[in-house]
Amino acid sequence: MHRPSAPSSSSSPPPVPAAPRTRWWQTVRARVGFFLAVPVLGLISPYLGFAVMVVAVFLVWKDGSWSRGTKVAATVVAFALLGSVAPDRPEDGTRDTEARPDGKAAVGAGTGNTGMVGIPARTTPSPPPSPSPTARPRPAAKDYRGMSLDDARKAAEAAGFGVDEHDASDQDKSIWMRLNWTVCFQRTGWTSSGTKTIDFGAVKKGAPCPREDGGAIPWPTMPNLVWKTWRTAHKEVAALGTVPADRVMASTAYVNDQLPDEGEYDDWRVCVTDPAKGEDVTVDLWVTLELTHPDNGCPAPDREDGDRPSLPDRDDDGDPDYRDPFPGDRHRNSTFPNGLPGGSGGSSDGNGSGGGWNCPRTRWC
Repeated sequence: MHRPSAPSSSSSPPPVPAAPRTRWWQTVRARVGFFLAVPVLGLISPYLGFAVMVVAVFLVWKDGSWSRGTKVAATVVAFALLGSVAPDRPEDGTRDTEARPDGKAAVGAGTGNTGMVGIPARTTPSPPPSPSPTARPRPAAKDYRGMSLDDARKAAEAAGFGVDEHDASDQDKSIWMRLNWTVCFQRTGWTSSGTKTIDFGAVKKGAPCPREDGGAIPWPTMPNLVWKTWRTAHKEVAALGTVPADRVMASTAYVNDQLPDEGEYDDWRVCVTDPAKGEDVTVDLWVTLELTHPDNGCPAPDREDGDRPSLPDRDDDGDPDYRDPFPGDRHRNSTFPNGLPGGSGGSSDGNGSGGGWNCPRTRWC
């Protein structure tokens, strides 16, 4: 006989509900961390420490697993931690006052104040301010003035200085090629990290130093050299100190004149200078002195610009009369006293022939 099977359970047992997930700020570790952050952040800012303390106390009282006594004790500890790092109150018991532009204490400050607007507060005389600590002395440094900027910088760096540099004039130019700059001023100091520093104020080599750092350069000016000899004028320009002697050039004051060989025009006279009288004579400048033979006067100074005068030349041979031994014969001049080579219509050669070379008993024949 068939026996009925036992009834099977058609439904599984109900699932166990999962425990609610605890958020990170509800953990004991997070609460303890907030408490420990109170004194740390309070050292940075009392207001920041107070804000963290409020959050820590809130999390303690929000938790229902702690007893009331534990919560009270935690609150007291939070206040104690903040109080341990809070700034001290003034010894005279007065509140901090805010200074007004006129130097008086603001209304509502001081001991015994009623706190009402318009009623002046009674102020307590404050003790005289304590003297400020003595400023850190400037580091000792060698006197680098007069040295080239390149050499001064290397020496200062070898002595342990951090080096800076600038144009000592009012032009505030960028410094290139330190070899061509000279130190005029130096100033030492310290960085915030304790490194000694030196700042050089320099000018272009050959330029005079300003009277003060950042001032105008006192350039020498061109003296009055008119009618002085080339020898004297050349020495005076070189003595200015800004232009080397080899940058003082000689030229002729008349367009059809010609300088003799060097050394033979030492007694020639100056008529015109470039730069002109009274103008600055700066470095990197070429000075030109226009000369004339002592037998000639200087050109008129009021002539138009670009109109260079000429000396008299009656035979129009390009040789001024003062140096032409034959001023009436255009075929003979100081260079070719026996006639121009290849000329026509020249003087007779003594044999009655004209033109060509007229050179009996000369080195040309």
